[in-house]
Amino acid sequence: MIHIVFNEADVKVLEAAVALDESLAGEVIQVKDDYAVGPISDIYIGEGINARREWWTEVLAGGDYDGKAASAEVDDYKTVAELVGRMRREEDQKIWIWAAQNKHDVSGYYWLLHYMKEFQGRVFILYLNNLPFINEKGNIFYPNWLSEIPAKEFLKAKKLAREITLSEFEVDPDEWTKLSNENKGVRILEGGKKLAQYDYDFYDAELKKAITPDWQKGSKVISHFLSKAKHTTGDAYLLWRLKVMIAQEMFDVQGKVGNMKDFEIKTKE
Repeated sequence: MIHIVFNEADVKVLEAAVALDESLAGEVIQVKDDYAVGPISDIYIGEGINARREWWTEVLAGGDYDGKAASAEVDDYKTVAELVGRMRREEDQKIWIWAAQNKHDVSGYYWLLHYMKEFQGRVFILYLNNLPFINEKGNIFYPNWLSEIPAKEFLKAKKLAREITLSEFEVDPDEWTKLSNENKGVRILEGGKKLAQYDYDFYDAELKKAITPDWQKGSKVISHFLSKAKHTTGDAYLLWRLKVMIAQEMFDVQGKVGNMKDFEIKTKE
């Protein structure tokens, strides 16, 4: 069995769950890119792949994650090529895709599905959509991320595994194609597997609210946004948006505009 997750934190907790139940035994593989942001047009061919890589290079340039886009650290196409090869060689092998109800996991699921259709009947989904779990304190909660679920609770979650149907393999990729043709940069989960798209500046208005008349480090502004906003995204994306607004001279800034802790920002007097 091969388990697929979409967040680094999910790998650790799922590996812990596997250690508790031998029926879950198998490798845990992570799809690393965040397909909830950035260009997804022509994402399965060279032109689209390169456009997305160039976009990430621009977003990460001169910041805390500078150079990461050019490294081999994130290469989902290599990961999925190895996965497809293994599934073809090992005809009894099965894939379990784990996804929680968040835009990151759902976007990753849509991206991955393109490569899974030939293995229909051997690919399963565990979509933890509005399902209650018990946290470490014994209270019921509804997780937004797999990593929020205690390892022992995954033993309950495994009962949710079901085959991805032939109908889903036909309909869901069409939904992803529709999204890719809209050529927008931010995807938000509206419920179920329904994604809505917005322009790249979607988070800007809420991010501006975190900027005050007092000097704050960029890292503090981003932290404040992440703790207060209804819709959030990765700190690398937010840092990029801050830099875009700074370039438009919307705020006063002191220090080198690079890493999040290198500069301070406040509203204009």
